Amino acid sequence: MDTLQVIILALIQGLTEFLPISSSAHLILPAQLLGWEDQGLSFDVAVNTGSLLAVVIYFRHELWAMAKAWTLSIFKRELCAESKLAWWIILATLPAIFFGFAAKDFIATHLRSAAVIAVTTVVFGLLLWWADKKGVRQLNEYQSGWRKALFIGFAQALALIPGTSRSGITMTAGLMLGLTREAAARFSFLMSVPVSLGAAILVTRDLLKSPDAVDVQALTLGTAISFVAAYACIHYFLKIISRMGMTPFVIYRLALGAVLCGFIFL
Repeated sequence: MDTLQVIILALIQGLTEFLPISSSAHLILPAQLLGWEDQGLSFDVAVNTGSLLAVVIYFRHELWAMAKAWTLSIFKRELCAESKLAWWIILATLPAIFFGFAAKDFIATHLRSAAVIAVTTVVFGLLLWWADKKGVRQLNEYQSGWRKALFIGFAQALALIPGTSRSGITMTAGLMLGLTREAAARFSFLMSVPVSLGAAILVTRDLLKSPDAVDVQALTLGTAISFVAAYACIHYFLKIISRMGMTPFVIYRLALGAVLCGFIFL
């Protein structure tokens, strides 16, 4: 990849990973629409690591409190709001792990296409709009409970389909279950930590088996740009989401779906 391609793809990853518009769709599309070669496993690991570092550092206080409380809940049987949230995040991660292993080959072979992305972009965008308009928006993330967490976890598994958007579908599920916009976003962001970490480990394992050469400069630049973009995205998204709502992202998804359909059928 040349430097421009690295910058564009890293910005796409960082800005779209935590917005409800699908980072995987935006990373697949440049290769298909602009004729770029696939960026490869090593670059996927790099930009994913950048966005993972961003969410870990941004929520470092919450994650540290959850980790301490979770440890105490195991060894001293002490439960509090932070330990419960930690257990719920773990529970919500299980469906993605199961379906990820079960369906990854099928998804990689049959679903990484512009046509699938066009459909999922529109369908799940409309579902996000409906959830945002109809949700009661009364609960915070500490009031979610294990049943709601598991439901959001199954929703997260749908994000294995390109174009669905992991953050988008988990926020949609949270809004449907009565979480506020901010709580649905925070729960979604916290859920991204174990999922992103697991994905990075698996892709790194595949990378170590790959004979492809590694461009250290491109990977370093991609990681740094993805980190800065993702951190800024998280910060400003949480500040404006309560006032702005999900409608602008729904409009964007519908417009993107229309553009994709134009590329496909024209």
